[in-house]
Amino acid sequence: MPVEIRQLTSNDIGLMKALSTCFGEAFNDMPTYTKKRPSADYLKALLCGDSFIALVALEGIDVVGGLAAYELKKFEQERSEIYIYDLAVASKYRRTGIATALIEKLKTVAADRGAYVIFVQADTGEEDKPAIALYSKLGLREEVLHFDIPVQSGDNPA
Repeated sequence: MPVEIRQLTSNDIGLMKALSTCFGEAFNDMPTYTKKRPSADYLKALLCGDSFIALVALEGIDVVGGLAAYELKKFEQERSEIYIYDLAVASKYRRTGIATALIEKLKTVAADRGAYVIFVQADTGEEDKPAIALYSKLGLREEVLHFDIPVQSGDNPA
């Protein structure tokens, strides 16, 4: 059965939850993706907003991969960038072209939105080597530094 790549809408709350589970399994981090799931109303608002993009790879009714991305509207020109926040494919479906198909679909969505570039980051560890190989085939590599700046001060732990 061929895999279908589909953009989620506000009517796809169940598929969005399945995508979160897929991410949790693929990243070996189920608590982050499933322990405190957002409400259906939150997910509906996210999916019908204009800054979030969710794509799934479906084999029948099963989510076997997907990506979550954000459109970042620029201030210096009337254009936007698309940031791939998460991309994962279930282990048994890897190396079958699903990740590439998801990015190709995202290119179409990005073009429809007037975006001029899609960008993604990858860690330099062993676990991201397949992702780095994929992204290197599809785009130009840039060496950048990434910094996490806490929202709360050290005096107010979360």
